[in-house]
Amino acid sequence: MPAKQFPSEPDLNHLKYQAKDLLKGHAAHDLGVAQRIREFNPRFRQTTDAEIFAAVLQLSDAQFTIAREYGFKSWARLKAHVESPELAAKLKLRHHERIEDAEFRRAVDLLDAGDTAGLREHLKRHPKLVLQHVEFESGNYFHSAALLEFIAENPIRHGTLPKNIVEVAQVILDAGPDQASRDVTLALVATGSVPYECGVQLKLIDLLCDHGADADSAIHAAGLHGYFQTVTALIARGARIDLATAAVLDRVEDARRLLRTASSAERHLALAVASQVGHIEIVRLLLDAGEDPNRYNPLGGHSHTTPLHQAALIGHEELVRLLIERGASVDTKDLLWRGTPADWARHEGRTEVESYLRARETRREPS
Repeated sequence: MPAKQFPSEPDLNHLKYQAKDLLKGHAAHDLGVAQRIREFNPRFRQTTDAEIFAAVLQLSDAQFTIAREYGFKSWARLKAHVESPELAAKLKLRHHERIEDAEFRRAVDLLDAGDTAGLREHLKRHPKLVLQHVEFESGNYFHSAALLEFIAENPIRHGTLPKNIVEVAQVILDAGPDQASRDVTLALVATGSVPYECGVQLKLIDLLCDHGADADSAIHAAGLHGYFQTVTALIARGARIDLATAAVLDRVEDARRLLRTASSAERHLALAVASQVGHIEIVRLLLDAGEDPNRYNPLGGHSHTTPLHQAALIGHEELVRLLIERGASVDTKDLLWRGTPADWARHEGRTEVESYLRARETRREPS
């Protein structure tokens, strides 16, 4: 799920209370709390709700989770930003403006300027830059970025790319970035609005795959962000069609075949994807196979929401009705904005869907 926005005037006591509330939610077996712990505490990344609730959770675990939820490596780093106005102010700068390493910053500046000759010469003088990573704090992702990853403009820094960005990328690829950097960059390009709007998304995908980036590493992310053309391009570059990919493309017969051998994780992701893009027959197929419509979506799949939130968001009334008929709760709140599916429908102006959901929300007497 997206990291929470760090407060402009953070209060350490308030953040401590958030950690204590997390402990209370854990003790109360709150499913939303379990999802947050699974998302932001690596110790619990592969665990079930039951395993999380059975674990002994200390205050230090809760504080660590809260820190990660705000995009920090540790509670100590979060605390440092609260106590230092200089560090807090730095978070408001664009990513390239936060780079302290002068040589790395120069490389990014040359990249942004589209100066291929200057960048090639700079990398010759400083060959280790192509393998170096720069650390960022706060935000949703891009916490340890290699130089190559800056070609994706994702997260957005300028809102545009140099017209010769493909040639710029070629210069960096010629310098020999590692496999992980190529794969991460492919995912960033495949899900980036700026490469898409600049008309270079598919060209960059081809270039990265020509240099060994793994098409499988980006295909789910592309589908979850609605880039169907990109999904098709990645398949053409060797990405396999699994259950989640079949769900993105609405290939019902492929999904039916793949469902027989799909893992629990693959089924979970497929339901999230199909609900997000409104492929109702795929959703029906997965529900018939026993998928739970009340689970929060899997990590990496808009995990702060449920399938019903996503169906309400796109205004797919038939899908909304199907999910509710199969037991989806209309009262579950998302974990970021604390909105019900009806709230999500309202946000997007889905009037008919909102009315349908409001009529089914649980009526509770005021306490």
